[in-house]
Amino acid sequence: MIKDNPKSFSPLVNPEEEAFFAGPQTRWKEFKMILKIMIEFIRGFRMLHFVGPCVTVFGSARFEENDPFYKLAVRVGEEVSNMGFTVMTGGGPGIMEAANRGAKNVGGKSVGCNIILPFEQHPNPYLDKFMNFKYFFVRKVLLSKYSYAFVVMPGGFGTLDEFFEALTLMQTKVMRRFPVVLMCSEFHHHLYDYIQHLADYGTINKADLELFLMTDSIEEMETHIRKYAIDNFGLKRKNSVEANPLLGENS
Repeated sequence: MIKDNPKSFSPLVNPEEEAFFAGPQTRWKEFKMILKIMIEFIRGFRMLHFVGPCVTVFGSARFEENDPFYKLAVRVGEEVSNMGFTVMTGGGPGIMEAANRGAKNVGGKSVGCNIILPFEQHPNPYLDKFMNFKYFFVRKVLLSKYSYAFVVMPGGFGTLDEFFEALTLMQTKVMRRFPVVLMCSEFHHHLYDYIQHLADYGTINKADLELFLMTDSIEEMETHIRKYAIDNFGLKRKNSVEANPLLGENS
């Protein structure tokens, strides 16, 4: 079916993303798009360069603070901070807010990579630093680049997207094996069963089930991260890298 005016409708709310669905553009438009993406990457690199080793906590923006999952995410943030990591999240409300809040409860560092959306997402009040991103793929790269572990709390499509991307990058040897912890076994047991189904059919290897740990225990999460992040990579506490004002950097 051919529309009389194909430009009268865009499937995307964010016009910055429209070029990805519009096919080839003029050279000038594509060059400007590349510049915008590059600038967003550089800003993210500068912001996160000095925050230290991070553990990223993924989860839904839709949980209120009286929800058990929110309260558990606070404890996750506290424990991650007590291990010496900076708690990184998507910067929004719900589980993200809870993990950042946990970091602040124990005097730890807390950062967020916030995506600009027409609903749900806004920076939470427990962030030492945050950056608003226009491009999902830039944000996803940065959430992975500075992390030594990933903790996956209950969430929706976005949380599952991050979970499976981390597993895919490790499975294909694109990224080193970092600990991935899938918290809340009751919430995720259907997901685990499906992953087991994939292994039974042979679309993934049975060994791929070892790429993540599913647990309800903060202590088991802590042990797993210590083994596969701190011990595996020889991480030690040290002073933060100093910022260089000549480069427009802020520590």
